[in-house]
Amino acid sequence: MTAHLPAVRLRRAAFVGVLFAGLAVTGTGCGADPDEGTNGVGKLSADQIEDKAKAAAGAADSVHLSGTLVSGGKSFTLDMRLKKDGGSGQVKSQEDTFQVLRVGEQLYLKASAAFWGKSDSAGKLGDKYVKVPESDPTYKQFRGFTDMHVLLDGLLGLDGKLTKQDDYTKVGHTPAVLVTADKGKGGKLSVSLEGTPYPLRLERAGGAGHVELAEWGKAFPLEAPAQDQTVDYGTQMPTTKDSGSGSGSGPSPSPSPGKGSGQGSNPTK
Repeated sequence: MTAHLPAVRLRRAAFVGVLFAGLAVTGTGCGADPDEGTNGVGKLSADQIEDKAKAAAGAADSVHLSGTLVSGGKSFTLDMRLKKDGGSGQVKSQEDTFQVLRVGEQLYLKASAAFWGKSDSAGKLGDKYVKVPESDPTYKQFRGFTDMHVLLDGLLGLDGKLTKQDDYTKVGHTPAVLVTADKGKGGKLSVSLEGTPYPLRLERAGGAGHVELAEWGKAFPLEAPAQDQTVDYGTQMPTTKDSGSGSGSGPSPSPSPGKGSGQGSNPTK
């Protein structure tokens, strides 16, 4: 039996060697650089990350914005494709669902027949885009939903001291770094770690909603509706259910003037 001791010791030594080699490999993996292969934004301070995200958003040509905003006690669900010269999509309030389209400065609105309740032609408008004159209150109420940079300027500001989360997260399949304000009470912003550091998800302060931001820079068609799908009342909009003259019963998401281009209201404030 003594003769077999060297072989046993050799096998034990080999086992221990393999064990420590495995531990060494595991240790190397744990020490891997989490920023390898990223755009490096995660190495920056929280304030710098926010600045990078705002700059990226400001330079972008287009974005797909979806989510829920709460303002003035009202909740709005948005699904908008936006670019510098207009936007299109859906705005849903507790009262109605609106299809909104802006090409340049011309705004078109499609709402249910009930929205145009007091109009003699209300029954004919439920499936039509109504051309909204700039002088009408409805123009100011809805234009902000189609203005890419007015929306983004209002949305992307966090409120309070910023900190970044050490562990990276994901928004969909995209790795992201999370920046929080006032320990989350002032909002949370997820910024892409791939390519351009675009903002990907925002949770607004005080439970005022959240939005997803995707398809940055992706082109999409933006054209006026066909003539047979459009109703033009000139400078006089049809009377709506809540208004004695003119329109103006749609969402009014801005209790006070917002910042931005100065045209229309800012639905993010």
